[in-house]
Amino acid sequence: MLSEIRQTARLRYKVFFPPEHTPADKIPLLFFLHGSGEHTGNVTIDQAIARYGPLKNDQYTQKAVGDRFIIVFPQLPAPGGNIWGAYDYDIIEIVEEAWNKYGVDVKRTYLTGFSFGGNGVLSIASKQPDIWAALWPVDPTQRPLPKLKLPMWLSLGERSRGKDAEMTLRRLGFQEVKKENNDPNGTHLYADYGENHLETGESAYRDNRIYNWLLNNRQQ
Repeated sequence: MLSEIRQTARLRYKVFFPPEHTPADKIPLLFFLHGSGEHTGNVTIDQAIARYGPLKNDQYTQKAVGDRFIIVFPQLPAPGGNIWGAYDYDIIEIVEEAWNKYGVDVKRTYLTGFSFGGNGVLSIASKQPDIWAALWPVDPTQRPLPKLKLPMWLSLGERSRGKDAEMTLRRLGFQEVKKENNDPNGTHLYADYGENHLETGESAYRDNRIYNWLLNNRQQ
């Protein structure tokens, strides 16, 4: 994928787009929020990108993602932490710039994040729900889970699993996606790989079913 680095007043971010993409193409936007260890005080933005998420350069992740999205990766300044919610206006600024500059299908703009980034998905979508077509938090640490009307796929791991997690999710209207279900549908879904926190962060972003599910959701 091709890429360029950009900067707002408070956030540095990198935009990735498929080869030969032009603004006339109008493809979906996938916005990824990193976890606690990837802030600027710990790693460079390229090192952060290589750890977790849809831009990780391994064959399984890249095969699942394909060339179907423009992907945006912002990086928190040091010392990082569970603070993505404080950057909601910065995120909106970046999204709107991507809409205007890169030829995005604005009706298919998705927000995902791992760990503290998963918390950021929930927080930002609660504050700014109008621009997202669907949400994908991966093993967020936040409890309780907010009740959001937006379509959501929750990837459960050891931080979000808990003994009462499935009961709570069912009460919120979530349906479980089993491994053998290759074409899941529904507005509120969850999947549990039975793995620890970091393993979940890898497996989730290799799951082709979730990217397909995202693309089936668009704003009305």
